[in-house]
Amino acid sequence: MKKVAVIGATGFVGAHVVTELTERGYSVEALVRDASKVKTQENVTAKSVDVNNVDELADALKGSDAVISAFNAGWTNPNLYNDFLNGSVNIEKAVGQAGVKRLIVVGGAGSLYTPDNVQIVDTPDFPEAYKPGATAARDYLNKIKENNTLDWTFFSPAVEMNQANVGARTAQYRTSLETPVFDDNGRSRLSVEDVAVVLVDELEQNNHIRERFTAAY
Repeated sequence: MKKVAVIGATGFVGAHVVTELTERGYSVEALVRDASKVKTQENVTAKSVDVNNVDELADALKGSDAVISAFNAGWTNPNLYNDFLNGSVNIEKAVGQAGVKRLIVVGGAGSLYTPDNVQIVDTPDFPEAYKPGATAARDYLNKIKENNTLDWTFFSPAVEMNQANVGARTAQYRTSLETPVFDDNGRSRLSVEDVAVVLVDELEQNNHIRERFTAAY
């Protein structure tokens, strides 16, 4: 049984990733700020970790076959930009230090490009409230692109993937690299349940080593 560490395992995305992994027969190391918040379930071990403590995190990651990071520094966090960027860099360092080769990172859709070759986060209509997190994810994508040691993948969810658009697990989706996937109505949608499917499919298929991709219906 393969062991996968999930960082941010109690978050909106992370909790669904844990469920998808266990249903496919994986052993999960659920890494969160407070391990007591992790739901008790078979083949899931919870650990409290601080992503700002690289040595502590690296110790927790040792022995894992892969890491899926759904790290989120909190959308209402006034220091969101710095905390997300620093936390993501620390996670990348800890994965390398732990000797784990495979890292899948969940970033944002803001770094995807419009047909005019403008990143969504830089468009006039992008909500100000989401800019710090989206900009941090965009800047971290540029940083991880420099890593030629890890087998990393950066996943940008569909534009409308958020807590207001919870759906169902269909396991049906289409992918793209730098631009959003749109449906016939011009919408880029994907349920969080199917985000988990996409991430575990990537873990198993390794279709996007050292590149970013996105997915939607």
